[in-house]
Amino acid sequence: MAMGTLPFPPLLLLLLIFSLLLSPSLALTSQEAAAIARRQLLAFEQHGDHVHIDIDIDIKVSNPRLLAAHRALHALKEALYSDPHNFTGNWVGPNVCSYNGVFCVPSLENQSVSAVATLDLNAADVAGYLPREIGLLSDLAVIHLNSNRFCGVIPEEIKNMTQLYELDVSNNRLVGPFPNSVLHMPKLSYLDIRFNDFEGPIPPELFLKPYDAIFLNNNRFTSGIPDTIGKSTASVIVLANNDLGGCIPPSIGKAAKTLDQFIFINNSLTGCLPVESGLLANATVFDVSGNALTGSIPPTLDGLSKVEQLDLSHNMFSGLVPSDICRLPALANLSVSYNFFVGEAAECSSTLDANLGKSFQDEANCMGNARPVQRSAAECAPVVTHPVDCGKTKPCGWPAKYYSPPPPPASSPPSPTASPPPPIHEPVILPPIIGSRYQSPPPPLFPGY
Repeated sequence: MAMGTLPFPPLLLLLLIFSLLLSPSLALTSQEAAAIARRQLLAFEQHGDHVHIDIDIDIKVSNPRLLAAHRALHALKEALYSDPHNFTGNWVGPNVCSYNGVFCVPSLENQSVSAVATLDLNAADVAGYLPREIGLLSDLAVIHLNSNRFCGVIPEEIKNMTQLYELDVSNNRLVGPFPNSVLHMPKLSYLDIRFNDFEGPIPPELFLKPYDAIFLNNNRFTSGIPDTIGKSTASVIVLANNDLGGCIPPSIGKAAKTLDQFIFINNSLTGCLPVESGLLANATVFDVSGNALTGSIPPTLDGLSKVEQLDLSHNMFSGLVPSDICRLPALANLSVSYNFFVGEAAECSSTLDANLGKSFQDEANCMGNARPVQRSAAECAPVVTHPVDCGKTKPCGWPAKYYSPPPPPASSPPSPTASPPPPIHEPVILPPIIGSRYQSPPPPLFPGY
């Protein structure tokens, strides 16, 4: 985790993706979630358009920064529906710097006074909502609310955290459209809102911000991938397990300078893999599995000179697996399984030998007896006899229309683009963020990131 110059140690927790289990206390019933949402809405109505800053008159805090923090933290405590481990039990008295999960540092404007720089409630198992008063924590550099039971929406006032560098509200039950208020935080670099219930389109402005890491996976985002993704400065972009639809914009190649991990698993993506994908020469993880991508593998993918994990599985790719892909110098894991490839270069099974510490999966394709565990001829025929010419496909646009192919004519075999690949029944496991600076624990609700 990038903590800047904060004088307290970062969380050094690089967790294995297969070892996390759901704690029973994280469960929240629909009735509880509805009650929390109603409580948040009622509080918003009572407070109107202004931040409510009521405080116990017996509390004396001379430092105005800590006074504002005291108001914010006590509003948050009052907004909790449940605190089974009494995490906020010591949130009493004027000394907010002694509260659990609160860390103070000298103020950037005045080194002789303290300010609350970090609020860390990761895995506290609290349930509640985020009050508007949270915007009073204007000195925060880091806020971690990972793996709790927060419901409702992210209040607009969060944009008042003008010093915020890391925002992690992952693995909660937050709802609503993409929280546009985060786009008004001038110093934000790390955005993690994965494993919630956000929905609707991803705003194009997101990829115009100078973020280094963007985690939007496991929500309900739709309407395609904005063309602005090519202007992103992020090293990690994870959009997996949404329902974006549409295709991968060719502009993705413009992110080559910074993009290290490109993870678009399970998004109902269609169309061809853009040739510009091969420009991502700094990418170490390239994963587009679990979609409905068609056509052949672009020969330009031989430009992925640093890629370690390349996953094209569970799509509708056809043609041949070229030798240049299998000879990528840093490649350790390649999967082309559950597609419609009719053959592969000899290098694929020889250079990616498990005995050399490398993994190669090519099952459930159309290679006949040349490889084990392949599709039947009847299953392969509708796709391999109607190859998709990516040179003649329509350009990718945004926003995308939801993918809903028409049924094939009764008198002819189904078109290769008429139906998505068979559903994936096994859990979708996202790769670990190898070597990432961001060590906030991944959500325990599902395996992987």
